[in-house]
Amino acid sequence: MPAFAKQRAAEDPTGFALVDAQREYTWSDVDEALNRCANRLRDADARGELGTHHRIAVFAENAAETALAHLGGLLAGTSSVPVNFHLTASEAAYILSDSESGIVFVGPETVERGLAAAAEAGVGTVIGWGCDDIDGVTGWNEWLAAGSTDDPPSSIIPLPNLLYTSGTTGLPKGTELPPTMFAGGVDMVEHLERLAQGGFAGFGTHLVVGPMYHTGPLSGMRLLCAGVSSVILDKFDAEATLAAIDRYRTESAVMVPTHFVRMLALSDEVKAKYDVSSMKLIAHTGAKCPIDVKAGMIEWFGPVFRDAYGATEVGTVCSITSEEWMDHRGSVGRSIPPFHAVVLDDRLNELPAGTEGQLYFRDDTGRGIVYPNDSDKTAASNPEPGLFTLGEIGYMDDDGYVYITDRFNDMVVSGGVNIYPAESELLLIDHPGVADVACVGVPHPDMGEKLVGLVIPTDAAAPPDVDEISTWLRERLSTYKCPREYHLVTDLGRTTMGKVNKRRLRDSWLAGELTGVSG
Repeated sequence: MPAFAKQRAAEDPTGFALVDAQREYTWSDVDEALNRCANRLRDADARGELGTHHRIAVFAENAAETALAHLGGLLAGTSSVPVNFHLTASEAAYILSDSESGIVFVGPETVERGLAAAAEAGVGTVIGWGCDDIDGVTGWNEWLAAGSTDDPPSSIIPLPNLLYTSGTTGLPKGTELPPTMFAGGVDMVEHLERLAQGGFAGFGTHLVVGPMYHTGPLSGMRLLCAGVSSVILDKFDAEATLAAIDRYRTESAVMVPTHFVRMLALSDEVKAKYDVSSMKLIAHTGAKCPIDVKAGMIEWFGPVFRDAYGATEVGTVCSITSEEWMDHRGSVGRSIPPFHAVVLDDRLNELPAGTEGQLYFRDDTGRGIVYPNDSDKTAASNPEPGLFTLGEIGYMDDDGYVYITDRFNDMVVSGGVNIYPAESELLLIDHPGVADVACVGVPHPDMGEKLVGLVIPTDAAAPPDVDEISTWLRERLSTYKCPREYHLVTDLGRTTMGKVNKRRLRDSWLAGELTGVSG
């Protein structure tokens, strides 16, 4: 163990197993690195350093080492926690503390924030690559070298990742990778067998395009344990993605609509330079794809796309192939077991086909959405046992295909990333020039949506400078969570109970109906 690496090394001794911007790893390299990593983590766990939940955290940008840390943790029987590498030190510290992680892995881009986060959360061990000479960091190569190359026991029980997704309260919520996304198994042998039976495992080299703290890229990265070679892009670049497909003849990937938009925007001359015919399956996730964008990608790449509509908390709940989509343009697909899509009114009564309402799903397993450290949030997400919503409004046609038309919760999906306005609002209200604030998502041609901050100034006669407000917030919150623009208004339409109807506020802003402030 890991037998998959030894077998692949025997079959292809000189071929690549794992590639990033820095180097190529053979299957023998991967076998050695994973064994050493797994055994070092097993030793740390035996000493009680990983806590009762056996958790490690990976706070690093895309790299081969990022994948090896996660997969070494898997083979060691630990639960790895991917931490968004855009987070500030304090935001990362919250996750380290809440997850009770015992070790944090960092890269050169995150080492300073990682050290600060570890100190704040009381995590004693920081292991990093590309930052060997920094005080407080144990170098990755040094740490690996001390590990045994023996195969870890096959009796090790695999543990799912713990992923963090923000909530309407503004604080991230930890949720274990759901059974629909985690192969499980009674031991590592069964786990690896199940991985090898997954849909993506039947294809050749996998291309990791998105950041590996997201569920899709994280799942794609695990294909290495099914014996599938992987190419990891450090950052998304449209032409670099085409070049990687061409050079490595990749066959599968997980992408979001923003990736499609930026590739389609390339000139015909650039597109013609690269052969993309090797691609056999591209799972599209993260957000609903605009119809013209999806049609353009199918025309270019062929019918290799499969929508995977869902969420971190539950996995994929609806799916649709390119062929189906051409007959049901704009649909995110039909629900897949164990889920059943239903469209309900405000009293949770089921609505007939073709009628717009709140989109819910029934889970045959009764699990629904689970936040291990937040029973209140779990209860709020499941109004009935096994009944949950991802916050969308839509309808179903007579054939059971689901169409998304709007959102009824506050979440904004920008570039495939979930953004919760409450995180910005909770900080902005403390700005001395802000009397009240609401942040809403509005359409954006590239990112799908963007977050806009609507601010009522403390003094309308001397309103604050919006650029100063923007800078102030970016010093306190990860940039990607902050509004892309701000507007000063006189009213947010709060009810007598103090609530803001975000859909109505967004529509009023888009229609130009909000009264602005002139200073």
